[in-house]
Amino acid sequence: MRRRILALVLLASSACAAAPAFGQASAVEGRVGKLESEMRAVQRKVFPGGGGQYLEPEIKPATPDDTPGSPSGSPLSDLTARVNALESQLSGVTGQIETTQHRTQVLEDAFNAYKRSTDARIKALEDTAASTGGGTGSPAPIMGDADAPPPRAGGKGAGVKPPAARPGKADDVAPPTTDPARQKQLAAIERSQSGDPAEDAYLYGYRLWQAKMYPEAEAQFKLVTATYPKHKRASYAQNLLGRSYLEDGKPSLASLAFYDNYKKWPDGERAPDSLYYLGQSLVRLGKPAADVCKVYRELEDVYGAKLSDAMKADVTRAKAQSKCG
Repeated sequence: MRRRILALVLLASSACAAAPAFGQASAVEGRVGKLESEMRAVQRKVFPGGGGQYLEPEIKPATPDDTPGSPSGSPLSDLTARVNALESQLSGVTGQIETTQHRTQVLEDAFNAYKRSTDARIKALEDTAASTGGGTGSPAPIMGDADAPPPRAGGKGAGVKPPAARPGKADDVAPPTTDPARQKQLAAIERSQSGDPAEDAYLYGYRLWQAKMYPEAEAQFKLVTATYPKHKRASYAQNLLGRSYLEDGKPSLASLAFYDNYKKWPDGERAPDSLYYLGQSLVRLGKPAADVCKVYRELEDVYGAKLSDAMKADVTRAKAQSKCG
């Protein structure tokens, strides 16, 4: 009887000891499951092409050497130590990922700022390069003092200085075209036969300009002014040469053409128009308002009494846009 009672006591004590061990094992399994799910999330972040495959860690927690004669720990203690090591490693990996993401964002922001700055500098360089070639919106020519005519009180040329001459460019002749459609368009432009060759040459250039065939019109107007400089149409042709340049996106050449009309044919019928469009060209070139206003004042001082109502309205509006006093 005493032996049976002792056996029952031992059995009950072992059951009580097993219960906490079982509870601890369950807690460790829960931690392990959580770690595995978190590690898979980390692997999906770090290895997006892994296809959901779980990758074994290359570095494993160190295990104590089995030394003969030394007592070994219980399996639950070993498992708890490994779980603690995994949690520590996972925390470190998570911190590294967050640091890397922050650095990547900083690099992207710096690159975008550099790109915007570089694009702005390239645009400024392109605009400067275009100015040397007379491109659209270029900031040349410059109102040069060396080529200015001597001031004359109330006279023509008293307040306007000539634009600086550009380096030579062979653009007096329209480039030949090999485009069949453009050749057909050129052939359709009417040529007058009035008996006045200067008038006919000017009208042909005028029709080319109306058709927006600017290179051909520019060459034709130059032909008129060079061949018939004393004809009344010379002032018309020179003014339309400047307007053709302006509409063709060449404000630098346009300003030279308009100034030449005012200087060479000051009494021509289109000299006032050329002064007005000279001011417009300087605006297109981004010149200071003082230079632009000087041109409009010269126009009013020299030709004020001869200006049409439409021209006076245009000048008033242009002066307001340039904030001329």
